[in-house]
Amino acid sequence: MRYVLAIVGLVVVLGSLAGLKAAQISKLIGMGKAMQAAGPPPEVVSTRVTERQTWERTLSATASVVAAKGVALSNDAPGLVSAIHFESGKVVKQGDLLLELDSSVERAQLASLRARRDLAETALGRTTKLVASGAETPAQLDSDQSASKGLKADVAALEAQIARKSIRAPFAGKLGIRAVNLGQYLAPGTTIAVLEAPKQIYVDFTLPQQELPNLSLGLKVRASEAGAVGRQVEGQISAIDPAVDATTRNVKVRASMPNAEEVLRSGMFVHVEVVRPESEQVVAAPLTAIVHASYGDSVFVVENKAPSAGSDKPTRVAHQKFVRTAGVRGDFVSVVQGLGVGEEIVTAGAFKLHNGASVTVNNDVKVDPELDPHPQNR
Repeated sequence: MRYVLAIVGLVVVLGSLAGLKAAQISKLIGMGKAMQAAGPPPEVVSTRVTERQTWERTLSATASVVAAKGVALSNDAPGLVSAIHFESGKVVKQGDLLLELDSSVERAQLASLRARRDLAETALGRTTKLVASGAETPAQLDSDQSASKGLKADVAALEAQIARKSIRAPFAGKLGIRAVNLGQYLAPGTTIAVLEAPKQIYVDFTLPQQELPNLSLGLKVRASEAGAVGRQVEGQISAIDPAVDATTRNVKVRASMPNAEEVLRSGMFVHVEVVRPESEQVVAAPLTAIVHASYGDSVFVVENKAPSAGSDKPTRVAHQKFVRTAGVRGDFVSVVQGLGVGEEIVTAGAFKLHNGASVTVNNDVKVDPELDPHPQNR
């Protein structure tokens, strides 16, 4: 009898445990079905309403900076460097003496020629008086005049040869790194230093031949160093090449720009924008809202959905829209197709969304101004 009671008690305990477990499993299954019916939890995103902005029409290109005045200084005559009157990076004026080559032999010859010239002039003066009094023939006067003129020409030639051994600044500007030393022998054409006038520069770039009707002298041009913030120089188109390159079908354009603060230097690679006189109205969207993919660009638009059963709050969902973009200005891109004005689009968190996903909008997070500089919207 005791065995029977023990077995019955064990069966009751096992049955109770089985019933409890079955109830738990049933509850979990019900919760799973409810969650499946409700869908995944909403994703937290940030949004912004699209707006219409007035943008300038511009033509963009990459360019190279060229000095308006720049030359590699070199010597015309050979010789040894006897004196250097400049240091690397020095600012000089037009006509400043920069370097002298040894001219001791030429100066000695010049002294001799000057003495002979003075003697010839004295003899010419004496002969002139004698011819006037009839004591000397006109032929002697002609001979003395010829000798005096020849010696004067020889003196001038030797003075010019000595002057060639003195290198002077052809214009005001800034010198580069000195490439010669005292006592060094210089063959003709040896580079001494580079001299440039950095206060005025040229920016050379090319544009497709289709843009020729939009180009004219005097159009405003902006140039900025790639990746530099606030380092921008403005000028205007000063020359357009009359011929189009037969290989690239591009036309070469040159813009003149003041460079008082020496923001740009010759040889720099810069980005330029040619500002056209007319403007345009565009639908502007933040760059962070654009989702790039191999099949095209898209944005997620947030819309209200009718509240579900048992809830009185509307649900917000994100719908994917494919768009076509054009130019970029600062942090914004113009959308030319697929998006209208006043639509609320996702600007942060779009990478984790899919079409029809539930979202929760949180625009309380502020972006660090240094990371999001909001450059001028042009």
